[in-house]
Amino acid sequence: MTMLDATTDLRTQTDRIFRRKQITGFAVPAVILAYLTYIFFAFDVGGLAERARMDNAATLVADSYSYKTHVTRDNRNGETSFAIEGERKGTYAPGTTPDWVSREGDDVIVDLGDGHLVHFLPEGRVTYEVPGYGTIEMQALDDRVLTNLGATPPAWINASETRVAITTDAGRVSVTRSKTEVFRYSFGWELFWFTLDSPYHDVGVLSLLTGPQLDPARSNIVGAWEDFWSNGMWRHADVFWAIGETILMAFLGTFGAAIVALPLAFMAARNFAPFVAVRFFVRRIFDFVRGVDGLIWTIILSRAFGPGPLTGALAILVTDTGSFGKSFSEALENVDDKQIEGVRSTGASPVQRYRFGVIPQVTPVLLSQILYYFESNTRSATIIGAITGGGIGLFLTQAMQTQKDWEEVSYYIVLIVIMVMVMDSLSGWLRKRLIRG
Repeated sequence: MTMLDATTDLRTQTDRIFRRKQITGFAVPAVILAYLTYIFFAFDVGGLAERARMDNAATLVADSYSYKTHVTRDNRNGETSFAIEGERKGTYAPGTTPDWVSREGDDVIVDLGDGHLVHFLPEGRVTYEVPGYGTIEMQALDDRVLTNLGATPPAWINASETRVAITTDAGRVSVTRSKTEVFRYSFGWELFWFTLDSPYHDVGVLSLLTGPQLDPARSNIVGAWEDFWSNGMWRHADVFWAIGETILMAFLGTFGAAIVALPLAFMAARNFAPFVAVRFFVRRIFDFVRGVDGLIWTIILSRAFGPGPLTGALAILVTDTGSFGKSFSEALENVDDKQIEGVRSTGASPVQRYRFGVIPQVTPVLLSQILYYFESNTRSATIIGAITGGGIGLFLTQAMQTQKDWEEVSYYIVLIVIMVMVMDSLSGWLRKRLIRG
């Protein structure tokens, strides 16, 4: 082959390589674009955007950092009540009202601020003065709700023959055949510390510490702590007990799985289990329990053993046994045989060889894996608890399903985040003390 032929072949090969790279450069983006296009139509992304209710989303976001006071009139007997979040513990005492509610004869005036005024009038009538729009008149009469809205009300008004719901930046008004409700939003988590029936409500910290004794039967400090801990609306005692259950589920499940997996890992390690059939059988068990998702195990076990935090711990144990078994057996297969031989030379028994020649080598890996899974399982236990009916996950699910008090959802999420941060710090500290130390 001449030099010219070799140069020609090299040039042909080079052109072929560049052409292949060009085709790949165009083909890969084209495949990705085609896949995204398929996803767009298969998952109906356009329809999802049309079905999105941004007004509901805005309401939920507002509920997460604020509270609402309910002004409710029973259209059947005309009685009006005032309650924070509509809770019994947040109901104003008879004869008392919020400072933004006034009475003029039979007219109850609710001032929502910025010129928004709601009037509760006799015979089930109610008016809402909306600045820039006018006065909306409504009346619950027999089985219908009559209005002056006309055929095409604005988008912020949802009206039918039996119900009218008006949502503005100042608040919400809902009129049905049975009752009329006004919701006035205020910033913060009201009654987080004390409910209205507590003598410590609206009392400052300085007054509690240095002021006169408010409850003859209790000191201010003891009484304030008892009323806070037994708060009927926020249920602090129950919530913190649920946090403890969540951590306990993660602890029992994680360390229980480690205890079960460690002896099985010796049976799955190639250098400790001479029988191939035994290794194969144990490894397939690890694959099976690890291959089924933890939530699936949670559902199965909750049907088998009933709801409860112990069922959640058992679900974590079953799932993590497979993961621990795999990682522990791989760590055992990588131990240094020289240390084992050194322990054997002292006349140690097989159990002693494992204890002093093997375990010290794999301890850092084992502890690192256990502490990492323990930290991760504190998050997983929240979801597992929602299924098994235990821990903070149950409280979170109940609060989200009712869609009533989303500030409680925020409260639970904040506690979960703090719990995870604390467990992360604790896990890091233990890892440093036990492994590096």
